[in-house]
Parts: sequence; C-alpha cells; structure tokens
Amino acid sequence: MAIRQYISMKYNQHPDMFKGDFQVIDALREQAIHVVEPHLSGLKKIMAYACQLVWIAGKFPNDVSYSEISDLQRPGYNKEKPIALDNLKFEQASVLYNLAALYSQLAVSSNRNTTEGLKSVCNYFCLSAGVIGYIQEHIIPEMQIDPPEDLDDTTLEYLKTLLLAQGQECFWRKAVMDRYRDSSIAKLAIKTSDLYGIAGDLGVKSQAISSEWMHFALAKHYHFAAAAQYRQACDCLDKKRYGEEVARLRDSITFTKEGLREARYLNKLVLEDLNGLVPPKTELKPIERVVMAIPRVPLEVLEPLSFLGEKKEFGRPLFEKLVPFAVHVAASIFEQRLNRIVNNSIISPLEALTLKIHSTLSFLSLPGSLQALEKPLGLTPSLISHATEIRQIKAVERLQRSLDDSMSLANSAASNYAEASSYLISERAENERYKEKYGTDRWIRPDSEIAAPEIYEELDKIDGYLKSAADSDRLIYEKFKACSGFLQILSSSHSEICNFVPNARRVAMSPKLKDQASKLRTCLNDLNILESRRRKLIESLKEKVKKDDISPSILIEATRLESLYPAQRITAAHFEDFLEERLSKYDSYIQLLQTEEKEQCRQLKQLEICNKEFVKARIDDGATEKEREKTLQELENAYFQYKEIVGYLETGRKFYNDLAQITEKFRAETKNWAAKRTEECLKFARELKTGCLPSSPVVQDEPLESHQTHQAAIASLNQIRSHSSSYKNDKLEEIQPSESPSSSVQELPQKPVIAIWDPSIGINFAKKELNAESRTPSISLENSDNAIHKNDKNNFRMNAAYEKYERGYHSTSINTNSASANGCRSNHTWDPEQGLRFG
Repeated sequence: MAIRQYISMKYNQHPDMFKGDFQVIDALREQAIHVVEPHLSGLKKIMAYACQLVWIAGKFPNDVSYSEISDLQRPGYNKEKPIALDNLKFEQASVLYNLAALYSQLAVSSNRNTTEGLKSVCNYFCLSAGVIGYIQEHIIPEMQIDPPEDLDDTTLEYLKTLLLAQGQECFWRKAVMDRYRDSSIAKLAIKTSDLYGIAGDLGVKSQAISSEWMHFALAKHYHFAAAAQYRQACDCLDKKRYGEEVARLRDSITFTKEGLREARYLNKLVLEDLNGLVPPKTELKPIERVVMAIPRVPLEVLEPLSFLGEKKEFGRPLFEKLVPFAVHVAASIFEQRLNRIVNNSIISPLEALTLKIHSTLSFLSLPGSLQALEKPLGLTPSLISHATEIRQIKAVERLQRSLDDSMSLANSAASNYAEASSYLISERAENERYKEKYGTDRWIRPDSEIAAPEIYEELDKIDGYLKSAADSDRLIYEKFKACSGFLQILSSSHSEICNFVPNARRVAMSPKLKDQASKLRTCLNDLNILESRRRKLIESLKEKVKKDDISPSILIEATRLESLYPAQRITAAHFEDFLEERLSKYDSYIQLLQTEEKEQCRQLKQLEICNKEFVKARIDDGATEKEREKTLQELENAYFQYKEIVGYLETGRKFYNDLAQITEKFRAETKNWAAKRTEECLKFARELKTGCLPSSPVVQDEPLESHQTHQAAIASLNQIRSHSSSYKNDKLEEIQPSESPSSSVQELPQKPVIAIWDPSIGINFAKKELNAESRTPSISLENSDNAIHKNDKNNFRMNAAYEKYERGYHSTSINTNSASANGCRSNHTWDPEQGLRFG
C-alpha cells in the first residue's frame, strides 16, 4: 500500500500536510537509484536516502511502501524480472545493497599498484562487506516476510565472505610488495585461501550465485593455499628445516594442480611451480592465521539517525509531524483495556449485586406482601410507575421486534454456515468418487481434512458458536414467554390493571403489626436508595469513559519517547507504563465495590430479619391476603424480568452482528477454496487418464485468511458475552432466609486487569443461566381475557418462529468426516445423536 494512501486511510492526518516531505523523499530516491558510476559523490546520495528510510520506518508498519518501489531492480544475479514488494525493510535492504555494490566498484576501480592504493582498495572491500553484514543481521530479520533468493542468508553470507577475501588479498599483495618475511606472507595467504574456500562452499548452497563465481572462488582458494605453502617452505629453507620445506612444496604442488583445473577463471594469475620432498602432510605444523580484514559498518549505516537534523549532514528528518503507527496501536490497546476494566471489573459486579437484590425480594415475596397490607384497594405507587413506563415504551412490541431481529441475524449466520458446509460436503464427495474410480493406490490426492485442517477447525468453532447462541436464545425466549402475559397486563390501561389486581378487605392492623410493617418498609426504602445510587454511579462512570480522550496525552508521551530514544523505533510496548498510570484512576471504583457489597449484605440481612418478624406478626393478626399479594408480586417480578431481557437482547444483537461478519467471510473463502480443489481434482484426473505421473497434489501450505484475521472478531464476541450478565447456564439460586445474601457474588477484583486478549485462550462463554421458570398469570378476570388472548397469539407466533429457526439450523448439522479420515468408518449416514463433528 502506498504511503500517501496509507496516511489517508489509517491516520487522522491528510497526506497534503506532508507534500513537501514527499517531494524531498522522491528526489532523494531518484538520486540514489541512478548512481551508476563508481564515484565518492554517489556514496552520500545513497546514504542520505538510506538514513531517511530508517526514520520513516519508525512512523509506519513494515507492509507499507509508495508507488515507485515496484521499479527497483532485483539486487542479485537473476535480473530477468524486477521485484516489487510492499515492505519498507525490503526498500532499505535494496538501497544498502546498492551502497555495498558501490563500495566494491570503488575498490575495483582504484589503483592497486601502490601500497597506498592497496590500503584504499582494502578499506572499500571491508566497508562493502560490513554493509552486507548489516543487511544480513539487522534488516532482513525485521522484514517479517521471506526475503527474495538474492537476499537470503546464504547469498548474503557468500557476498560478505567473498568481499572479505578480496580485502585480505590486498594485504597479501602489500606484504609481497613490501617484502615482508615469508612466514608473515604465508599467514596472510592461508587466511585468504580460507575465505575463498568458505565463499566457494556458500556459492554452491545459494540459488542466486552463478557457476562462474563458484569456480572463481574455488580457483582462488587453491591458488592462495599453494602460495601459503610455498612461502612457508621458503621460511623453512631460511631456518634450515629442509624436510618440512620439501613436504610443504609437495603440498603446494598438489594445490597448484587443483587450481590449474580452474585456470580459465583466474584472470591470468601467475601460478608457481613447486616441488619438494620428505615429511608427510600430517606432520606439518599448521600455519597461524593473521586476520587483517574484518567487516566495518559505516557510521552512516550504523547510526543513521544521528546524521538527521536541521543543521546536520542529511537534513531534517522527513514526516516529523506524522504520528507514529505505534501511537494508534497503543490508543487502541487503551480503549480495549478500559472497556474490559469498566465492564468486567466494575459494571458487571455492580449489576450482579443488583440482581441479587431482586432475586432476594422475589423469594421473600416483597414488596408484594407489604403492599397488599398497606394498600388493600387499588394499585400501589410503584406498580403505577412501572405500568406507566411499560406503556410509554411499548415494552411487549419492543421485545417482540428485538426477538425477531435476533432470529433474523441467527438465520443469516446459520445460512452462511450451511452454505460453507455444503461446499465441503460436495468437495469431499467428488474426491471420494474419484478415489473409488482410480483406487487409493493411484489416487494419492489427500482428503480435504488433511489438505486444509484450518478450514475444519474454523467450521467446528462456528458450529460451537451457533449452538451456544441457539441455547441462549431459547432461554431468553422462554423467559419472555413466561413474563409476557404480565407485561401485557402492565401495558394495558389503568382500569384494566385495577380489574386484574384483586382487592382485599381492609384490615385494622394491631400496633405490633404496624411497627413491623414500618420497619420492613424502611428496609425496602434503604434498598431502593442503594439501588438508585448504584444506577447513578454506573451512569456517571459510563459518561466518564466517554469523555476519557487519551489522544492529547498519548501524543505528548510519544514526543517524549521520541526525544528520549532518538535512535530507537517506538513500539506500543513503550507506552505500557503510561497506560497503567492512565488506567489507575479507575482503581477507586473497583475499591468501591467492596464497600457496596458489604453494605448490601448488611441491608439484606436486616431485611430478612424484619420480614421474618413481619410475617409472624401478620399471621398472629390473621391479616393475610394471599391472592392480592401474589398478583402484585408477579407484576413486580415481570417488570424486572423485562429489564433483564432487554439487556440480554442487546448483548445478543452485538454478538450476532459480529458472528455474521465471521460467517460471511468464512463462507466466501470456503467457496474459493472448494473451487480450487475442484480444479486441482480435474487436473489430477486428466494426468491419470493420459498415463502421466501425476504432479504432487496441492496441500494447503498457507492458512485461511479467516483463520488468522478472525481472531480479533472472536475476541470481540468473547468480550460482548462477558460484558453483561450472561443468560446461559445460570439459573438463579433459591435464596434461603438463613443464607448470606452475598454468597452468590464472587470475590471482586482488587485491581484492574490490563491485559490484551490472547488468541490462544479461545472463546469461553460465561457459564451462567437465568431462571426461565417464571410463573404465568394465575388470575384470569373477565376484563383481562382480551390481553391474555392477545398474548397467547403472540406466544404462538414467536414459538413457531423459533421452532422454524431451530429446524433450519439443525438441518445443517451434517457430519463431514470422510472415510479416509476416520479409518474403519463405513456408515456414511449421519446420526442425529452424534451432533456436529467436523474434521
């Protein structure tokens, strides 16, 4: 992707802000790639562009380029085709490769007839080898993709060793010209021979080195081995070790004969005739090596950023005002962690505490039992308030629409899943037909489960998501079905509700009953205050999160890090301390959870005590109104169940939206893969018909794109499920009066969890389940018959829709295991009791 396009798509800055920088970098690149002649001026042109590339690499990810990169010539020996890669590190490697080539050209074109000239030549060869080594050690590992064969490790090692060998040869020539001692010349020659020998071996392993260069290195190796033995023989002569002299001369002749076989690659090098006698080669003392040529990396390559600045050699750093990509990554990580802390560590525990209050009140038949006594006639204030809210928002219609939308999204995901499954089934059936036709001895093409296990792994995952979601949707529907009748009553008119709620006879309460009722009402009011305060706390927290904009402060932190580490590329890991400090301001909310839990525990215990005394006093007074009490409590429970269902449906909607994207992408990729398999199958069959040896069958060596990119979407599904109180596999525990109200609330976290989701964790739906066994209306009055009848129709319609959805989903549950994959499996009929098992 071009830099201009990438800035426009990924950054909150317009590319025109950097118009001047683009002009400068284009000019620098144009100068760098047109350096042809071996001249010192070309070094600065290439280095200036290379330094800017290092700076720019800190602003963008590796897989970014600009449009001109494709015209770079291939930096190797296969020059038929240029290579075009969208990779900044490949661009940097290519530029530095040209710099190394220029150093070697300067070495070749320099004067080698003087000692000073040889020093200059050796220096250029060493600089060239150092640049090649820098590419090999620092640039190629950061490309994050396999390099072209011209830049693989073997080829680069060959080039570096060959350049060092030529540099070492310069020292040997200088020693000969300056008439060094024979032993010193021998040491220099044997090291030169070693380097040429290593280069020759590496050239054989490389796919990019031509045979001429291999023979050249081999000839040089034998030449300098013979020269070393000859010089060492001369030294033995001076020291009157005549037997060793003869042995070394013989060894020199052997190397000379081997070198003569490669004579046409030596460029008229003078080979010396040597001969001698006496000790065997095994008794010869090894010649010490003198290393004079070592790789030297130019300072401009080793520390390029130190040459960038307003008054420095290569000018100001370009794109200086562009926000580094790591800043965007760190901001995204902050948002994920903040949502995780707020939803999982604060809001979810608070909602769980509130749910505990409602379940306790429902078990104790509160406030229905108290309201029936306090207000024996008409409707209670809380019931009137709930009914008004239900009527205004049209609760039943809203739930029905949400359930319909949920079923539509579920059907869409199941349809994509079914279509993807059908492609795999058809592909496998086709493969089985050809296997029966040609036999397994000839039809060696692997089954799809072996050729692409990632596809079946992804299919199995999606199957699990759909099953889990279907179970959860069924529980939601059952919960709605159980309370919808009472919601219809609450949504009716005031007079209809009055007719539905039975009145009780007025009872003259004794002083003791009045006292206990007052104490119980006080406890209920305290709980209402606690719940209201908690709702406001959650709302204020959500508002605080919306206003928590990290952009200004993270830009300041990025500027600080760039000034603190000018020569280092800024990554998201550098912002870890900053993110932890930023998130620590939410620690007070987490600590508040402990206080909330203790206070609720105390109030619920007091409520149980007061309710127990109230029930006893009411029995003693004979003031029991079971029918009115039960009706009021059922309507109260229906209201709170409506609130819970709304939250669950919103969670389900987000889940299915994300799942639909995953299944749609998976369906398309499975279709393309199945089409390629079919084409391969036909080609394989044609080769068998013609009697040709079939080509090797294609086994998928690259995982599906979905297998790599779906992980982020999967993390989102997991996060959506965990952010709200899960409604699957979590039946509300019956609350005994002696049970501690806090027993169902798990231990609250002491500090925020600031960790990124790990793909290896997978998706784990929270294993909770809501009670779907709410009571249906037990009181049927004449004036409420129409509402009940209307509710029955709606229930019948939705029940039929859900049954249709479940039939449609389960009809796709076809086992795609092949006979070859399962060994002795012979029955191809699907057993419904076995469920879905792919791969």
